[in-house]
Amino acid sequence: MSERYAVIGQPVAHSKSPWIHERFARETRQDIDYGLIEAPLGSFARAADEFRAGGGKGLNVTLPFKEDAFRYCAKLSPRARTAGAVNTVTFGSEVSGDNTDGIGLVRDLSGNLGVELRGSRVLLMGAGGAAQGALGALLEAGVAAATIANRNEARARELAARFSVAAKGYGELEGGFDLVINATSAGLSDEAPALPAGVLAGAKLAYDMVYGRDTPFLAAARAAGVNACDGLGMLVEQAAESFFVWRGVRPDTAAVLRELRGR
Repeated sequence: MSERYAVIGQPVAHSKSPWIHERFARETRQDIDYGLIEAPLGSFARAADEFRAGGGKGLNVTLPFKEDAFRYCAKLSPRARTAGAVNTVTFGSEVSGDNTDGIGLVRDLSGNLGVELRGSRVLLMGAGGAAQGALGALLEAGVAAATIANRNEARARELAARFSVAAKGYGELEGGFDLVINATSAGLSDEAPALPAGVLAGAKLAYDMVYGRDTPFLAAARAAGVNACDGLGMLVEQAAESFFVWRGVRPDTAAVLRELRGR
């Protein structure tokens, strides 16, 4: 009988995770069933409990529930503790939480896109679960400097203090970044962070964690003459790491990413 997994979020209907995990399962000969759970705001714990009671083995967690998942899990991996957010929940004798976002981002940037992270200067926009999952991994990869910017400046300062990096309001930003990463959900609403003119100038890459659409942030980057990429590769890489956490086998991501890019 197939073991059940799902992605939980709000919204989640657009998610490609079921398709990705189906391909991983086929490649690695794992017998799983992977679905979607669209949960109302404030109902993560109830939805997770119901899924577990129905025999669910694990959950991927997307916006806006990654911090809820962190509080929900009884056992946390070092990556989850560093991030303060969980995107991978495993149901066993106890509920375990991990965070594969950071390693997924780093593998996409360095492995798939050829970005040299060591020594680079990074602007990370956002201070929610996605940004929290990314920051520790970027620092571990050797970035020279990281700056956090967020609409809620207090949250930016709080996250920056945890990792001993800089925090600024959008209005304070100037250029000088090699890599600009949008970890906000603004692109899902066809909006973009309020970057002052010139912030993108000279950047080697603008990266939006939102995938599957041409976001205003990506359009602005291209208009400024900057290479731009969405977060599809991060999605695939973090999914592969989650699959490994659950199943103990690591799927190959290259063919899955090529197929997704061609869809």
